[in-house]
Amino acid sequence: MEQRPDWNSIERLVEEIVEDQKRKLLACGRRLIPTLTPEDMLQPNDYLELEHNPHFRYEEGLLAGLQTIQTALRALKATQTR
Repeated sequence: MEQRPDWNSIERLVEEIVEDQKRKLLACGRRLIPTLTPEDMLQPNDYLELEHNPHFRYEEGLLAGLQTIQTALRALKATQTR
């Protein structure tokens, strides 16, 4: 019989994927601005080099999508584990 993953393992997996994408986004940003910090990533529109770079914006969009999935899964977990 196949064992289903529990919510905690799903959350950990999604968190790993989100953190990996954050690292990719920071690396992408640092190719354009070598001194970029994780805090700078909270307001990337302060940097024209990032604002107008399609590769950076693509990676940023992936992160936003992954974070949306993460939020949706947490909401689903809350309704399933009451």
